[in-house]
Amino acid sequence: MQPERARAVAPLNLPNILTWLRILMIPAIVGTLYLPTSWLGTWEKNLVATVLFVSAAVTDWLDGYLARKLNQMSAFGAFLDPVADKLMVAAALIVLVELERAAAVVAMIIIGREIAISALREWMANIGQSKSVAVNFLGKLKTVFQMIAIPMLLYHERIGDFDPQRIGTWLIWLAAVLTLVSMFYYLKLAGISRR
Repeated sequence: MQPERARAVAPLNLPNILTWLRILMIPAIVGTLYLPTSWLGTWEKNLVATVLFVSAAVTDWLDGYLARKLNQMSAFGAFLDPVADKLMVAAALIVLVELERAAAVVAMIIIGREIAISALREWMANIGQSKSVAVNFLGKLKTVFQMIAIPMLLYHERIGDFDPQRIGTWLIWLAAVLTLVSMFYYLKLAGISRR
């Protein structure tokens, strides 16, 4: 009992530090794209922002892995990890819309879904039905497409015949479609569990 209480009171462990680091990387990603071109050229800004985003995405996998491996899972970490993910994706999408590399409707769908599903999960947890809206395959697939599309759109520049902007655009639209499908699936599950 005592170790679990200590873990809940002092959740500053390696996995949580990585999650905080991911949150701190968000302004670095956004700020890089707004640096004056006299400091960094467009290609360099795109490259740095892409590397930072991919590094942040890797910490998302790493903090979960370490939490399980080191037995350092905590309620605080379970709360903070998805918040960090949502902030990172939302910030990147807003910047991409402003840079005209992604459609505003895509950002609204993805960000709106995250808000709606977070609220739904909170509500379902309050009524003791949180397992009925646990993450499923569609949600994971949507995340995979997002996490491949966003770095491509951040990088933007062609690499020989490969056009990251075009491929990233297709993938982010596909992620938006999966976002809607998974949202309606979660809403349906929540409705069924309430009957």
